[in-house]
Amino acid sequence: MRVIKTKHFPFNGYKAINLFGIIFTKGELSNKELNHEAIHTEQMKEMLYIFFYIWYGVEYLIIRLFHIKQHDAYKDISFEEEAHINDDNLNYISERKHYTWTKYLGINSSKTA
Repeated sequence: MRVIKTKHFPFNGYKAINLFGIIFTKGELSNKELNHEAIHTEQMKEMLYIFFYIWYGVEYLIIRLFHIKQHDAYKDISFEEEAHINDDNLNYISERKHYTWTKYLGINSSKTA
C-alpha cells in the first residue's frame, strides 16, 4: 500500500482517500487510519478493484435514495462498516477472511454485526 501526501486532495474535510490501493492524504495518518485503509485495499483486491467501486457506488445510492439504514450513508456502506469496526485491531488483516464485508450488508447491520 502506497501513501502519497498532497495539499489539495482529498476534498470536503476527508483526511485520506484510497484509490486502487494508493492512499492520498493531506497529512500524517495514525496506525488506526492506515489499518482502516489497508482493510479497504483488501476489499478492493478481492473484488478486482473495479467491482469494489461499482458495489460501493450502488450501495451508497441505495442507502441514500431509500434510507434503508438509519445512520449517514457513508458509514453505513458495508465496506466502511467493516473497516470502522475493525480498524483498532492492527492484526485484523492477517485474521480477516475473504468477503467479510458481506456480513455487514442489510438494514442496521452496524447494530447486529
